[in-house]
Amino acid sequence: MKSNPLAEVFGFPIDNRTPEAERYRKNKLCPFNNKVPSCTKDKANDPLGVCSVFEGSKTIITCPVRFRQDWLIAEDAAEFFFSGNHSWTSVTEVRLTDKTGNTAGNIDVVLVSYDERGKVLDFGSLEIQGVYISGNIRRPFERFMATRHRSSDFAWEGPNYPKADFLSSSRKRLAPQMMYKGGILKAWGKKQAVALQTSFFETLPKLKKTNPSKADIAWLLYDLKRNKKTGRFELTQNSVVYTEFDAALRQISTTDPGKIHDFIDVLQQKLDEKLETNSPDAPTLTDIQLT
Repeated sequence: MKSNPLAEVFGFPIDNRTPEAERYRKNKLCPFNNKVPSCTKDKANDPLGVCSVFEGSKTIITCPVRFRQDWLIAEDAAEFFFSGNHSWTSVTEVRLTDKTGNTAGNIDVVLVSYDERGKVLDFGSLEIQGVYISGNIRRPFERFMATRHRSSDFAWEGPNYPKADFLSSSRKRLAPQMMYKGGILKAWGKKQAVALQTSFFETLPKLKKTNPSKADIAWLLYDLKRNKKTGRFELTQNSVVYTEFDAALRQISTTDPGKIHDFIDVLQQKLDEKLETNSPDAPTLTDIQLT
């Protein structure tokens, strides 16, 4: 089986050769409710139109906009946020500030419920988390775009092969979001939802679940399933996990420590290299620790 990291390019699987798929690729369009019709990922004038990648047998979403398909995530979040029959809508990229006016970042989507006069009744925060990629994804993307008319059997190999980086996605993006933006929303007593893929959620520390009525956060878990009739992937909810904010933040931001002796061994090796030109009778870290 030939190797290929690209699952979807400009909204379509790369083996989808329909006129519709070609129109999206030719015009660099986004079918997933981006803020403009075109894809703007990475560079607006030269977008990196990769929506998802293959990771073994799984299809992993790497672009947050990909989660906006049919606005299923907004509907699922609203079910958690609001009760009753009030109308609701969504607004995107809303800036959040702290008490001093310093920005805590933008909220991906804010869902707002309102009355018949258009007055805000309630709101909730919806964050969307794709998965970072390690390695170079632009090179295979550009090769596919340049050769897609000449061959229907695309393959890619070589060094720096792109892979999903779940660890960086949680430590560099998800945890800081939960700490800064989530902390403000928790202080206001507002519910939060996080949309991410099941495979990503499974790499997080095991979170303590609670009842929906007691939950501060709803983790909306989705996967991509191939529709045989259309030849496209469809965003499908897998499950919802409900947690309290404080417990979830502690578990996500705390790392299980390794053995201190393993770290001392590393330090010892570094110290030996530094002192290798000095007297061999120099005391070691282990000797110092034992005295």
